Amino acid sequence: MERLRIGIIGCGAIAQIQHLPHLKLRNDLFAIHALCDLSVNLMNALGTDYGVPPERRFTDYRLMVESDVDAIIVCPAGSHAPATIAAARAGKHVFVEKPMCHTVREAEEMVATARQSNVVLQVGYMKRHDPGYLYGRERVREMSDVRFVQVNHLHPDNSLHLREFKLLRFDDFPSDALAIIREEDDRLTREAIGAATPSESKAFHHILGSMIHDIGNLHGLFGIPTRVVSADIWREGGGITTTFDYPNDVRCVATWIDLPELRDFRETLEVYGSRERVIMSFPTGFSVGLGTEVTVQGMEADRTPWSKHVVVSHESPFLREIVHFHDCVVNGTTPETPGSDTVADIGLVRDIILAARGTAHG
Repeated sequence: MERLRIGIIGCGAIAQIQHLPHLKLRNDLFAIHALCDLSVNLMNALGTDYGVPPERRFTDYRLMVESDVDAIIVCPAGSHAPATIAAARAGKHVFVEKPMCHTVREAEEMVATARQSNVVLQVGYMKRHDPGYLYGRERVREMSDVRFVQVNHLHPDNSLHLREFKLLRFDDFPSDALAIIREEDDRLTREAIGAATPSESKAFHHILGSMIHDIGNLHGLFGIPTRVVSADIWREGGGITTTFDYPNDVRCVATWIDLPELRDFRETLEVYGSRERVIMSFPTGFSVGLGTEVTVQGMEADRTPWSKHVVVSHESPFLREIVHFHDCVVNGTTPETPGSDTVADIGLVRDIILAARGTAHG
C-alpha cells in the first residue's frame, strides 16, 4: 500500500499526544517526513525522537509545502487557513485540525483552493470517526421519529488532562510571532462577528475551539440546522446555550460551559423520540484508550421498555481519522468531514454569537 510522506505544521499538544504517535504506529501507511514549528528547540527535539533529519525541519511553512511531502497535517497556533491554502496551492493534500478557520471567507477560500488543485481537504473532527459515534448514528437513523436533541459539554481546564502526558515545551517561541498571532486572531474575530464585547469574543473562541465538535457531531447526524432559534451567553463568555431548528420540527438545545477546576469531563449528545432514545457520552479529546459510551432505549412490541449500554470499541478516533485520510488520498474516497461541509459549521459559530447579540444575519 502506498506510503504517504507527511509533514506536520505545528508541533504542540495535539501533534505530540495524538498525531505523531499514530503516524509512527501506522508506519506502513505514513512516513513522518517533515516538521515545522516556530520553536526551533521543540522541532529539533521531536525531529530527533521521530527520525526527521535537520534538512526537513522548517520554521517557515511556505518552505515545507514546497518540499517533497505528499500531504500536510495543519495544527499550528493561530489561523489554519494560510498554511492550508499554501499547501493546497502547492498540490499537497491537507488534513486540517479543527477549528478549520475563523471566518466563512477563509473556509470558502480553503475549499476553493483545494478544489482547484484537486487535492483532499479533510477537517479534523475526530469524533465523527469514533466507533461509538458511528454506532449511535446508526441507532438514530433507525429511530421511528426524532423530536428533541440535547447536547451538554462540561469542559474542565485542558491543563488538568495535559498534565498526564510528557509534553515537550521550550521558551524559544518568538515573542514577535506571538504578537502577530494575537493580532491576526483579533482581526479575524472582528471579521467574523464584528465589534464584539469581551464576553462575545470569549464565547466565540470557546465555540470555535471546543463546541465546534458538538456542531460537527450534529452535522453528521442531522445536517445543517435551518436556523438558530436563540442563543444566550453568560458567565462573561464562559457559558453558551443555543437552540437549533432542524427539519420536521426537531429542536436541539446545546450548552457549553467552562468548569475549570474539577477534572471530570462530560460531553453528551442525547437524541429523544417518542419510542426510542440514543445517548452518546464522549471522552475528552486528550484521552488515550477511552471509548465513547452509548445507551440505547426502546420498547418491545408489547411496550415493555428495555435499555442497552455499550462501548463499541476503544480504538482511537484520531487513528481512525488519519487512516481514513490515507484512504481518501490514495483511493479517492470522499472524506467523512470534507472542508466543503465545514463551511456551514464555521458560519454557524458566527450565527450563534449574532443570535445571542440579537442581530439577524442577512
